[in-house]
Amino acid sequence: MEKISRLVSENGVVIFSKSTCCLCYAVDILLQELAVRPVVYAIDKDPEGREMEKALFRLGCSAPAVPAVFIGGKLVGSTNEVMSLHLSGSLVTLIKPYQGLLSN
Repeated sequence: MEKISRLVSENGVVIFSKSTCCLCYAVDILLQELAVRPVVYAIDKDPEGREMEKALFRLGCSAPAVPAVFIGGKLVGSTNEVMSLHLSGSLVTLIKPYQGLLSN
């Protein structure tokens, strides 16, 4: 979907979320603790949210489709993938170019 592609290409770190998702919030806080200010896009607040969720599935997101984390224009995955990267020390390498930035 064009909106997803645009957000991902214009911003270094993007989390597609739902406003009531506690795992989305946890991933956001983790990234903020690592000095990254991700763009958080709540798909449940968008009239095209259902279509965006379907598009995220087509891109490879697992169920549930949120949080869907993109770093450097690439889909990293959901909470499990982000936490696994963090525990292995690999997440810091991925986010290094975006640390200290407000977005982009």
